[in-house]
Amino acid sequence: MQSEAGRQSVATQVPVSTLSATVCRLGFWAAILTVVLSATALAIGFVTPARGGPFCPSDCIAYPYLDAGSFFPGDYIWIVPALLLVPTFVVLMACIDAYASEGRKLFGRLGLSFALVYAPIVAIDYFIQFTVIAPSLRSGQTEGLSLFTMYNPDGLFVALESLGYLAMAVAFLFAAPAFEGGRVERSIRWIFVAGFVLAVGMFLGLYFAGSDIVGFEVAVLSIDWIVLIVTGVLLAVVFRRAGRPASSRLAGGTSG
Repeated sequence: MQSEAGRQSVATQVPVSTLSATVCRLGFWAAILTVVLSATALAIGFVTPARGGPFCPSDCIAYPYLDAGSFFPGDYIWIVPALLLVPTFVVLMACIDAYASEGRKLFGRLGLSFALVYAPIVAIDYFIQFTVIAPSLRSGQTEGLSLFTMYNPDGLFVALESLGYLAMAVAFLFAAPAFEGGRVERSIRWIFVAGFVLAVGMFLGLYFAGSDIVGFEVAVLSIDWIVLIVTGVLLAVVFRRAGRPASSRLAGGTSG
């Protein structure tokens, strides 16, 4: 009875093991790259001085922000790792979706879905800023650009970025139940949920306080990037650990 049950159990795990060998390798490196890109964007963004809005200490750029082109490329360097983070995060969420057990696939799929909401919003927002707005400001083609420049605290750049990273926080929430098991998995779940709660709490709190959207933008960027740094390390551990026993489980299945 036990031998037959054991053989059936191993047999059901063989396809999962075969899948995990690829998924866990890709997930491990996506998690590592997520940590590197998030930490880099956060560090560069932290040392880049605010030129406008409520966080500008001095020498602020005033509307219509026509002299902002003189700060290229220094003020735009943080966009590079943040833009590279977009496809990396989608790959990471796809690996989480594939890693989730059959009973929790829905949560992984929902997390990936909201990652695919975040991705085009932020990618388009950043790419246009870096390749269209900044060169136009530098060349003096400034008509109508004030609404689109990242220096405008009430502009479209800040609004779209805020929306994109709020969608990322929702992806955290839905991806959290995809993890089951030990202490590391529980930590990922709680950090993902905490990231969502903090992001939504900041949005509601700042909205009802009458704060500018730029206040939420700074808050949600910081929250999401910190969550990605911490959980990225933990996810690398999970994927590496899950990938190691794959061959041994397959061997166990053949020995019966």
